Amino acid sequence: MRITGLSTHVLGTPWRNLTIVEVLTDEGISGLGEARMLNHTDALLGYLAEALPNHLLGADPFEIEGLVHRMTRHDYARAGEIAMSALAVVEIACWDIIGKALGLPVYRLLGGAVRDRVKAYANGWYRVERTPEEFHAAATEVVRRGYRALKLDPFGAGMFELDAEETARSLALVKAVRDAVGPDVELLIEMHGRFSPATAIRIANLLVPYRPSWIEEPVPPENLKALAKVAAHTEIPIATGERMHTRFDYRELFELRAADIIQTDITHSGGLWEAKKLAGEAEAHYLLMAPHNVGGPISTAANLHLAATTVNFKIQEHFNDFADPFVKRCAPGLPEVVDGYFPLPDRPGLGVELDREQLARHPREAVNFNLFVEGWEQRQSRGDRGA
Repeated sequence: MRITGLSTHVLGTPWRNLTIVEVLTDEGISGLGEARMLNHTDALLGYLAEALPNHLLGADPFEIEGLVHRMTRHDYARAGEIAMSALAVVEIACWDIIGKALGLPVYRLLGGAVRDRVKAYANGWYRVERTPEEFHAAATEVVRRGYRALKLDPFGAGMFELDAEETARSLALVKAVRDAVGPDVELLIEMHGRFSPATAIRIANLLVPYRPSWIEEPVPPENLKALAKVAAHTEIPIATGERMHTRFDYRELFELRAADIIQTDITHSGGLWEAKKLAGEAEAHYLLMAPHNVGGPISTAANLHLAATTVNFKIQEHFNDFADPFVKRCAPGLPEVVDGYFPLPDRPGLGVELDREQLARHPREAVNFNLFVEGWEQRQSRGDRGA
């Protein structure tokens, strides 16, 4: 079997464009990959156009290790978000092809299952006014739908510092959510790299009464010693990794003991095989994996196959029950969350297929998603300001 081409599609929503890639082969079997490139869709499409003749045409999709080597080492320049996302969508699509060719779900090819269901947490559910009443009502709906975990960023447009008024408002939102979901539902607090270490430590200590399972990216991701400072001054577990793009980026994180949960995004860090290698490193340091996932059904399916076969997996992020539900219709086949858990996919490959008719109804949108402007949490279109 040989790769003969790529077909790319962009599924649009008001706040995220999802780039979907089909890898085509000479035996008529195709595979799917997907990435949400935040404000950089054109860069990803451009990289894929050059990667096709340089690395992919005529390649055997079964030879994953060689594919990764060519698309990283042979390009010489060190791989960042764009290159590793391009590799990821192709690599995941190759696993889809292999599974279809062999008649097996992908997780059977990655070592087999160590669990029969995957715990999920809801995100994208708080597209409401930033008041305790609205957050309470929205969180109540999440639990009504069976979820046993949910995540929120309550900090508005905060950056570096958070004044007394905004601190009180943010804590009131967290309290409202905890009151809504009760003591047994996992509450995960997102910080989106907003704060200085001193501010992050102060806020973390104020969050302790609400018993969050983690605080996520409390400081910007570039300075791991700053993250280690936060970790040393809070009892709340630290989660990070969505903006780390190779497994080599994690070496210092492990050495500093700066985090407890690793949140690699497989669609931005080379795909499933690279994530398996990182999971092994994390397990050797007694860290858990909770992959970042802002994608649609294709990337969610890939994450479920990873979760099925990863011993130190914790929980899986999921947006599509609460944000842009039409996204699910564009790639049917993903299992639904039942009582807070995904069942494992049981079809060959990833287990999802494109519905091109549905896809055509939601073309690419003009998106400039900015987490540091008022009202970002409502995830609404902000006009034609880039892609």
